[in-house]
Amino acid sequence: MSRARRILAAAVTLTAASMTLTGCFEEPSAHDAVRDFLVGWQSEDYELAASRADGDPAVVRKALEAAKLDLDAASFRFRVKSLNRQGDATTAQFGAEVDLGENSPLWEYESTLPLHLVNGVWKVRWSQSVLHPQLKDGQRLAVRPSSEPRQKVVDRTGEALQRPGRLYVVGVTPSALGDQTSSVVKQLAAITGFAEDRLLSRVRSSPPGDFVQLATFGRDRYLQVQQKIAEIRPKVHVQPQDQPVDPAPPRDIVGKVGALTPETEVKLGGPQRAGDSVGRNGLQKAYQNHLTGSTKTQVITLDLKTGEDVAVLKEWPGRPNGPVHTTLDSLTQQAADAAVSTTQSGTLVAVKASTGEVLAVGAKDMGQVKDALGGKYPAGTAFSIVAADALLKAGVKPSQRLRCPAERTVGGARFVLTGQTQQPTATFQESFARGCVTALASLARRVEPEQLKRSAEAYGIGVNWQLPLKAFTGKMPSLVTDAEKAQAIAGQNVEVSPLSMALVAAAVKSGTWRPPSLVTSPDRPDPAAEQLATKPPASVPVDPAVRTALTAMMKAGVASSPSAQAGAGRVYGVAAAVPSQQLGWFVGWQGDVAVAVLTKNSDAAATAGRFFGALRNPG
Repeated sequence: MSRARRILAAAVTLTAASMTLTGCFEEPSAHDAVRDFLVGWQSEDYELAASRADGDPAVVRKALEAAKLDLDAASFRFRVKSLNRQGDATTAQFGAEVDLGENSPLWEYESTLPLHLVNGVWKVRWSQSVLHPQLKDGQRLAVRPSSEPRQKVVDRTGEALQRPGRLYVVGVTPSALGDQTSSVVKQLAAITGFAEDRLLSRVRSSPPGDFVQLATFGRDRYLQVQQKIAEIRPKVHVQPQDQPVDPAPPRDIVGKVGALTPETEVKLGGPQRAGDSVGRNGLQKAYQNHLTGSTKTQVITLDLKTGEDVAVLKEWPGRPNGPVHTTLDSLTQQAADAAVSTTQSGTLVAVKASTGEVLAVGAKDMGQVKDALGGKYPAGTAFSIVAADALLKAGVKPSQRLRCPAERTVGGARFVLTGQTQQPTATFQESFARGCVTALASLARRVEPEQLKRSAEAYGIGVNWQLPLKAFTGKMPSLVTDAEKAQAIAGQNVEVSPLSMALVAAAVKSGTWRPPSLVTSPDRPDPAAEQLATKPPASVPVDPAVRTALTAMMKAGVASSPSAQAGAGRVYGVAAAVPSQQLGWFVGWQGDVAVAVLTKNSDAAATAGRFFGALRNPG
């Protein structure tokens, strides 16, 4: 809740509080004095409250106002519990609720108001303990917030996926400002863009000897304002800090970290305070609250002369922070980056076939999240892996003889062989391996729409699986006609992402389709993340006979695309082209590493080969 709304809420409850106090007691008791004092304090009508105390009205007004400033409180609320009179003295027991603002906790405590008769009028016997029973003369209240450093995003071995980056933390020591507090804060607010009243309240509520962090700048922004900050030094201090903010590959997945700005402070509205770091994208944004935790808060009393702590009145430990553990493998990522670096444009997604864990996401002139995980691309004949599952179950044999002509029309849909030589006679397996679109399309009459739909769902296409970052599961339209079935078998009306196709390869290799995973701990992203956690779909086993046939067919696929074969183990896969968009696919595996490569104007199979050649241990 915003500060303004908190104050409004307090004002709304004031009438109810006043009515409650009015109805509790009857004259000739101290009822009116208790009511006026607490209502005045709560509503910031300090004149009214002071008129019901026996102290110097100016001293009482100043003390009540200072209590609010010293706590940086959004509001006070009070509830009278009892009123006990003994002769000319009365004691009122009351409960206090103090909203410490800025998403800080609600401070609740019990206290008493001692009253006595002064010239026949009930008055609160004034002392600092009226504010809190442990507050003594010569002391003040203060709030001390503290937080732990931002935690890291790490790979599967615990290696950090960020490099230290220099941030510049700007703050003040309240005791050093003297009577220049307002002017210094005003200048700093003008430089940073943060609200002057909020910075001022934070300074006034902090222990005078503490360094109060007010803003943080990245290197570029700091260079822009360095001269202006120098003009108000030495009242303002700058502390250079090295924090884990520069992402290592895969950079889009890990995400960038920046300093909190006035704009992001308003947008986040969470436990952040001016000066904190904020994840801008990727996992750093999705797990912002987990990586930063929440502020530890103490309400304390201070000695006014020495500035030393006297007592801790209340402490809230805050929510602990922790690292984000991912499934990413830094060595596999290096191989992926090296492989795509030689393409004109391309991306590669590698997953652990036996688990569905994302190992690496490489990209050049494409987005690791936008394209590799969440891109919507025509599948081309790479989708024939899924279609073959349905065709094999429908009784089509890998040895089935098929013609691979230059052109073919199925149900009115025209298919043209591009970049390949037509073959008068070939088998289903050979047509699959070569990506002969005219031969594959001819099988549309051998399979029912429902069979294609079931196979697509069994391989996760269009199924509701999610990652902490935006991902596309694929989409196949409803199929009715032979033309639509033929287009699906050829992947012409099917959209997929590289991630979804890597999972298809993993299913054939392992014998089970599994939903992907990217983060192992914590078990879900922040509640405010763009992608909310849902229960993952169940794993789906691949029919053993179908798997055996598909494995042989994908072995033949690499024989037709020999540039994919590299490294220590045999590579299985299939290459495909989408000529209308100059796109190329390779979908396959080596060992326990399954991949999908998507390139533009580059050889996808060769890119896969460079990746497998760079892998030290394909599993």
